[in-house]
Amino acid sequence: MAIASFRFYEELNDFLPAHRRRKDIPVTFDAPAPVRHLIETLGVPHTELEIILVNGESVGFGQPLADGDRVSVYPMFESLDVTPLLRLRPDPLRCPRFLADAHLGRLAGYLRMLGFDTIYPPHPDDGEVASQAAMERRILLTRDRALLMHRVVTHGCYIRQRFPREQVRYLVGRMDLCGLIHPFSRCIKCNGIVEDVEKEIVAEALPERVREACDEIRRCGGCRQLYWKGSHYERMREFIGTLC
Repeated sequence: MAIASFRFYEELNDFLPAHRRRKDIPVTFDAPAPVRHLIETLGVPHTELEIILVNGESVGFGQPLADGDRVSVYPMFESLDVTPLLRLRPDPLRCPRFLADAHLGRLAGYLRMLGFDTIYPPHPDDGEVASQAAMERRILLTRDRALLMHRVVTHGCYIRQRFPREQVRYLVGRMDLCGLIHPFSRCIKCNGIVEDVEKEIVAEALPERVREACDEIRRCGGCRQLYWKGSHYERMREFIGTLC
């Protein structure tokens, strides 16, 4: 049997029991074993990692460990230049698209409001969700850490927050999404593209107060949902302003 020492940094400690946080963790295993496997046996999803150092050298997920190895595991870096080190994702998703699991429906709605392509399959099992995210190159959003440990998942984010507004605020900050926000360009109901439509064309479908007060009407090209600048629109604009 071999023993390696693991140390997790910053928010990765949130995945560990209190007695293992911010200290060296000895792990016994049959050598050789891939570093990713041992990290996930400790409860930390691979999608949350940015850098793994083994004995001070940057390695990939498949690096085999031997007796006496020391492993340092780091989360996403927001301000440090880590380009000289090996990045664990095969490549970044330049135009982020999301898949929110069945427990994050309201977060999906907020992301659509911000203009991000976000799907929300309400019922599929974990294997189907993981496979769909990988096949469509979507970032998997979930509060289930086991879902992020599926081998096919390459891009994902564990959502720690409980409340939807806190969730979207965290995600925008962590993934630096401010420059990509295009508010009210997607349908909150179906994720379709929303475009301007002449009011006369849809007048019969509008409430009377809207026909009288609003000239700018938009319509989803998918489900045909209508949108206009009412009090809800103004509240959402104020919220978006606080994100960035």
